[in-house]
Amino acid sequence: MITIEELKEKIGSVIDPSRNHTLHDLNAIKHAGIDGDEKGVVLLIEVGKKNTDTTQVITRAIAKIVKLDLGFKSLVIDYEQARPKALTKTVKLIGVVSGKGGVGKSTVTANLAYALTSMGKKVGVIDADIYGANMPKIFECEVHELNGTPDQKLYPVEIDGIQMVSTEFLVEPDRALMWRGPMLGKVLKIFFEDTIWSQELDYLLIDLPPGTGDVMMDVKNMVPDAKMLVVTTPHPNASHIAIKAGFAAKSLNQDILGVLENMSYYEIDGVKHYIFGQGGGEIVADKLTVPFLGQIPIGQPSSGKHSIFAETERIGIIYLALAKRIMEEYLRAE
Repeated sequence: MITIEELKEKIGSVIDPSRNHTLHDLNAIKHAGIDGDEKGVVLLIEVGKKNTDTTQVITRAIAKIVKLDLGFKSLVIDYEQARPKALTKTVKLIGVVSGKGGVGKSTVTANLAYALTSMGKKVGVIDADIYGANMPKIFECEVHELNGTPDQKLYPVEIDGIQMVSTEFLVEPDRALMWRGPMLGKVLKIFFEDTIWSQELDYLLIDLPPGTGDVMMDVKNMVPDAKMLVVTTPHPNASHIAIKAGFAAKSLNQDILGVLENMSYYEIDGVKHYIFGQGGGEIVADKLTVPFLGQIPIGQPSSGKHSIFAETERIGIIYLALAKRIMEEYLRAE
């Protein structure tokens, strides 16, 4: 009778070709089980790259050990992709998506970062809206080159306790980034793998570009466990395309935490004026069968910043409530 520990020792010698180390050295055997009749083995293996080139090699090697050498009748292996080394296993990754531009997705991302920070969380922000990067502007951060190390790792900028990286730091001021698809993946690699993020990060928010292009798919490949937050306005044009973005995330097997409706109304003397219509966010949530997290009204910060609401302002309080709800939804999705 073979024990679980003996089983793990036997298959621990198998090499993950995407990382060129054994499963034992990588601590990659996340679960090992033997069924009650001791006729089958069930495994969960972490790999550097979850693709067929990698998993087929590992499956064949493990099958030889489990079936031929140890005599088990069946083998079931599930694979999960390892996170980039720059990220801890505990940091919660949230991608913020929208169907179209102009819905305030980046402003929502930044305000959620401030709300989470005010609740005692350590937060980072990746400005992955490659062609429309504007996080430095929202954070009112003077654009400058990122500091680095001799081995070409970069330090994120820190503003009000929030760490942040953006393509704005990689190009000359007021110059457009004119790169094709393959180069976008290299930028994301810098942000996810070559940035020295704090090991104390609780949340890393990823401000994704509008639409369903290369960046969304590259993020899926790099951090497949990132969960998505969909932002729309009430207007039918925005909600219609937000539904497409949500279904794109679902097709990539990404969990959607819920839908936020931005620019929901403008309030004057207690009367709400629905400038862009009503119900768009709820329609998106219903179509995607995910929670509708709430509405964010139109307003001007009195905090002294042009885009960030203080936690004592009415809209700032709304963001605090939304951040709390998002934290709860994340825990449910885990």
